[in-house]
Amino acid sequence: MSVSPALRVSTALAVAAALVLPSPAASALDGSRQADFASAAKEFGVPENVLLGVSFLESRWDTNAGAPSRGAGYGPMHLTDAAALDVDEHDHHGSDAEDPRGDLSRPLTPADGAPQQGVPAELRTIEAAERLTGVDRAVLRGNARQNIRGGAALLASHQRELGSWYGAVAKYSGAKDTATAKRFADDVFEVIRTGEARTTDDGQAVRLVGADLKPDTGIVDRMGLKPSAPNEAECPRELGCEWLPAAYEHHTPSNPEKYGNHDKANRPVDMPIKYIIIHDTEGYWDTTLRLIKDPKWASWQYSLRSSDGHIAQHVKAKDVAWQAGNWYVNTHSIGLEHEGFAAKGTWYTEAMYRTSARLVRYLAQKHGVPLDRAHILGHDNVPGVSPAKVRGMHWDPGPYWDWAHYFDLLKAPFTPRGGDRSGIVTIKPDYATNHPPMFGCDDKKPAEPCPTRGTSTVFLHTEPRADAPLVKDIGLRPDGSNSTRQVSDIGARIDTGQRFAVAGRSGDWTAVWYLGQKAWFHNPSSAPTAVPGTGFVVTPRPGLASVPVFGVAYPEASAYKGTVVPVQVPEPLQYTMLPGQRYVAGDLAVPSEYYFAKEWNGPRVVVRGHERYYQVFLGHRIAYVKAADVHVLPGPIGAPR
Repeated sequence: MSVSPALRVSTALAVAAALVLPSPAASALDGSRQADFASAAKEFGVPENVLLGVSFLESRWDTNAGAPSRGAGYGPMHLTDAAALDVDEHDHHGSDAEDPRGDLSRPLTPADGAPQQGVPAELRTIEAAERLTGVDRAVLRGNARQNIRGGAALLASHQRELGSWYGAVAKYSGAKDTATAKRFADDVFEVIRTGEARTTDDGQAVRLVGADLKPDTGIVDRMGLKPSAPNEAECPRELGCEWLPAAYEHHTPSNPEKYGNHDKANRPVDMPIKYIIIHDTEGYWDTTLRLIKDPKWASWQYSLRSSDGHIAQHVKAKDVAWQAGNWYVNTHSIGLEHEGFAAKGTWYTEAMYRTSARLVRYLAQKHGVPLDRAHILGHDNVPGVSPAKVRGMHWDPGPYWDWAHYFDLLKAPFTPRGGDRSGIVTIKPDYATNHPPMFGCDDKKPAEPCPTRGTSTVFLHTEPRADAPLVKDIGLRPDGSNSTRQVSDIGARIDTGQRFAVAGRSGDWTAVWYLGQKAWFHNPSSAPTAVPGTGFVVTPRPGLASVPVFGVAYPEASAYKGTVVPVQVPEPLQYTMLPGQRYVAGDLAVPSEYYFAKEWNGPRVVVRGHERYYQVFLGHRIAYVKAADVHVLPGPIGAPR
């Protein structure tokens, strides 16, 4: 049904009237973040709850100490300024030692990354804010009050153009298609409807009072955006995913092994989907989409855009993408790439967290993937397939991914279980106040400390004291030296949601078993960095001097008999499990399988074995142990002191 311009304007005014609410105790918060929102809303004629709602969807009202988001957005309003970021865009799958396919029977040679090719408009919104306010963009980036003014000016400009606050919010997202623009605006108006309150990362109390609204949602269909037509994307309808297929072609006809950039399969019929892998792209959106079209390198199932949470699918769930650097994990996982950079841009937008969580909930329900940290993995949790591959494995999405918030959005929060005497702990520092020192966030100044900001990471020491050395990771440092606080060094780090068996307690310190050693972390009762957990643990069977651990769960040699598949002998990693040590079992039903898909025309064969494996939390990364080598025990009570 068409709507007259007069009716559209009257509707916009009616909605605006409903949106303009008294600022909660604004006079009592003079000079606070709340007052900054109230002042900017009044100055530019923006309903205060619209301004608060948009900011919440972008940054949850945080300043992030002036640091940019993974998508080049600054401040509470996420004004984007990619030109200010000196970043090296590249395909992080192909820029270093990691082979994204991770199949030792057919290794890939690292490829050159794609160079940056211009900055799209959605990554330059600060230019419009500068023009509208007269405030220099450097100030807009670093001053929270001016950043909020810039965002308010942009919103007001969009409303004048469209005659609708709902349309203004949709346009602010930067979305290019109607479904994503509507989803972003719907999320903002849902926050306005329900209300929100939180303390920001710099200690500011901000509150949005709920109001029940009926906005003009039809305006988005009249904004000239790309229509969201039905497509092949496997996604909840409301997310408006698009289908942008990865390049699958035989690119060297004379060589049947030269094809890319993924493998055809029939999952979950031939192999179960056990994991969902969280990555970041190490490049902006347009660069990422160019890379997925390269048939000579890597692939992944989904990409997610920072500014608005938009999703594109590239590889069907039934097929195997080359994304995790471990062929066994690839054949049992779905990979999600989130726009941004693991250290240079240091926070993720709320819009992207929310769409990612909705997608993961959908995929987990569809494929039976448990919503826990044994199955929702970061790329940094994926093990190397052999000792030689351990050092080249990646560390994204990095220590600044907020796992606790993400699992809250997944509706699977990390809650205490088992009581204070439980012998298992779930790592859970307070993200906002957890500020362990790290360095190397600026790759051009590798010795400089990283800015102080919240993180999911807890560091592990050799003794229960803050000045003790960090524990060793012989896979990453074969010379036996201790781990460091380099932002990319995961050798002595555990992250939110991971579970470990308690190895001892001393005052405010707790020890866990980690990579074959006792590792201590600060865990005071006044500000705990872990909560009690439950589950099963594995421990070496009596009489064994040590138990080997593996990066894959491949079948025994006899399983390959009668097939055309060469035997894949899993090589033990550098780590061992020693008598008396205990490690939490993340999965007691690990399929023993190898998928052979070496040539363009096949054959494609799944080799299944009788060998049984268990998945364990060995260190920062998961690992596999043979069931014949270990006992499985209930999580212990009253762990040693």
